[in-house]
Amino acid sequence: MIVFARSDEYFLGVLHSRFHEVWGLKQGTRLETRPRYTPTTCFETFPFPRLTPAQEAAIAGAAKELNELRERWLNPPEWTVERVLEFPGSIGGPWERYIVGPLPSAGAGPSAASGDAAYKIGLVRYPRLEARDADCAAKLKKRTLTNLYNERPAWLDLAHKKLDTAVAAAYGWPADLSEEQILEKLLALNLERAAEEAKAAETKKPRGSRAKRQDEML
Repeated sequence: MIVFARSDEYFLGVLHSRFHEVWGLKQGTRLETRPRYTPTTCFETFPFPRLTPAQEAAIAGAAKELNELRERWLNPPEWTVERVLEFPGSIGGPWERYIVGPLPSAGAGPSAASGDAAYKIGLVRYPRLEARDADCAAKLKKRTLTNLYNERPAWLDLAHKKLDTAVAAAYGWPADLSEEQILEKLLALNLERAAEEAKAAETKKPRGSRAKRQDEML
């Protein structure tokens, strides 16, 4: 499993676009007959678009819509219920955004949510979706992303096309490019960026010291 820890929908949108999918399938390795995403060849070589704030917002909006639609399909509200789990969590740790205050045993005082660093451990209240009953649990087992994309309903296809259109606009390309055209354009952009980086690195190199003339030598 490859995880990119980012909080913005723009990043999610670009990586979920057809452009990154085509690049990843071409640049990735193979495990037997199955494609394998490798960060060094798929992610580190991928040229992200250089975009305006408006273009970034368009990609983020399309990505957010896609994610919400998928989450709604994966966990239908009529099949799920929200349960809140309570447990101790460290201030500044991975659960910090769910901390509501000090542990009950910590005594009275300002809550950790107010930013008081005096509390090292706080009370985490983590909301989690669970199946309403056994029948719902059985149905939810079939709600996986693999099954969703194998079915690829019209609403999912439409959401991806909207996202692809926003990403294509950020690159300044048509949205209906073929896979070969996408690869050609991304490769050209990759080489262009590599040349820019090489030029920038060259200009940063310290100049060598000038050789002294005979009359300067002591």
